[in-house]
Amino acid sequence: MAVPDFILDLRAKVGHDMLWLSGATAVILRDGPAGLEVLLVRRSDDGAWSPVCGIVDPGEDPHVAAIREAAEEASVRVAVERLAWLNVTEPVVYDNGDVTQYIDHTFRCRWLSGDPVPGDGEASEARFFAVDELPVMPRSYAERIEVVLADRPETVLGRDWLRDGL
Repeated sequence: MAVPDFILDLRAKVGHDMLWLSGATAVILRDGPAGLEVLLVRRSDDGAWSPVCGIVDPGEDPHVAAIREAAEEASVRVAVERLAWLNVTEPVVYDNGDVTQYIDHTFRCRWLSGDPVPGDGEASEARFFAVDELPVMPRSYAERIEVVLADRPETVLGRDWLRDGL
């Protein structure tokens, strides 16, 4: 996966130590022939299916990052409908020893146009799935989709929904 230049610059200074980063997840929905569908990408690094996710660049608004990542990873245009979940992820340890943790902004997005195809090398596949036929994926990604599909009127803050239910 491509590492943004600003992270390479930070890593040159802090090595593998924890980096606190902002992330954006675009859960992209459309009305398909059989009902509501979710766009997923198969990650090139580990082969897992996930919604479109990425790192927010310095000075970039998180919702703009979600739109950008949808275009880069899946070659589609989307509109952000709303922030569905603001959440802190578990720490992530990469194969090279780098450690990060993300404040993730999960957005409910509406597909506007474009046939989903991998665009930047971060995904090997991109396609829509009916909501009742989603593939197996890591729980952290499935939770983001679950929160968006619950379509609560307010933004879910943190992980309290796990205890209280959606």
